[in-house]
Amino acid sequence: MDVDTRLLRYFAVVAEEGSLTRAAELLYVSQPALTKQIRRLEAGLGVDLFTRSRTGMALTEPGRALAERVPALLSGWETALRETRGAASRAARVLRVGFLASAANEATQPIIAEFARRRPGWRAEMRQASWSNPSAGLADGDVDVALVRLPFPGQEALRLLPLFSEPRRVALAASHPLAARETIAFRELWDEPFVAAPAETGRWREYWLAADERDGHPVRVGAVTEHPDDWLTAIANGYGIALAPESAARFYTRPGVVYRPVTGVGPSRVAVAWDPADDDNPVVRDFVRCCRDRHPDRPGGPDGT
Repeated sequence: MDVDTRLLRYFAVVAEEGSLTRAAELLYVSQPALTKQIRRLEAGLGVDLFTRSRTGMALTEPGRALAERVPALLSGWETALRETRGAASRAARVLRVGFLASAANEATQPIIAEFARRRPGWRAEMRQASWSNPSAGLADGDVDVALVRLPFPGQEALRLLPLFSEPRRVALAASHPLAARETIAFRELWDEPFVAAPAETGRWREYWLAADERDGHPVRVGAVTEHPDDWLTAIANGYGIALAPESAARFYTRPGVVYRPVTGVGPSRVAVAWDPADDDNPVVRDFVRCCRDRHPDRPGGPDGT
């Protein structure tokens, strides 16, 4: 049978956790949806992979056999995808650069110009990712290098060179009672509904909801969006407020939306990221050097210089 790699990923997490509930939480899917996908995999293979009980999910003998093979299989598939896509971009002399919203800011044009000077005949192709993909496509091998905002899920598996940080502000409807204030304390916003990123973005969503800076106060989510335009529309319509990097006030203006300084939350950090497999890739190294040279107070790139 042809097996969707997503089903194998789901299986691997359930096998590791021994619980559909915990696995569903880690995968950011509903438990009924996860149950359906596991049963789909079992039906396709024609075997029972788990013994189900009130205490959890225990692997059967066929399940253990599959669990032993799945990590290497998924790793091999990811490597094959990354190498295939990378070969295609090298043949076209294109460096695929992912970015997330204003992580690509005023410094990006000089970086691209310097890269073109270092690599004649090459082109840096900018690819904007949605907020449901906070690695900006790097984790999936869709890009070669990415300008990202920290933190995000899976960043531990990547190389990161922090470039700069900037304060966070609060974006709110111009009609909001606090919109006339020059500065707003984050504590005053705890009971407000927030416009949030999708749940599957994990730490990324939590960071932009400042979940760790609420002293345990619960978050209210008024709307969920994946793209800047939808985000601005939700705020303008009064569905919620949102934290945003200071640069958003320059890059994402919209009638009816204002940005105000907010105290009590930490800054947003921007980094250039790449896969460890590309530590010796001279084109990626050059791009990272360009980023480093534009921000000379940062530490070294892939070669430590």
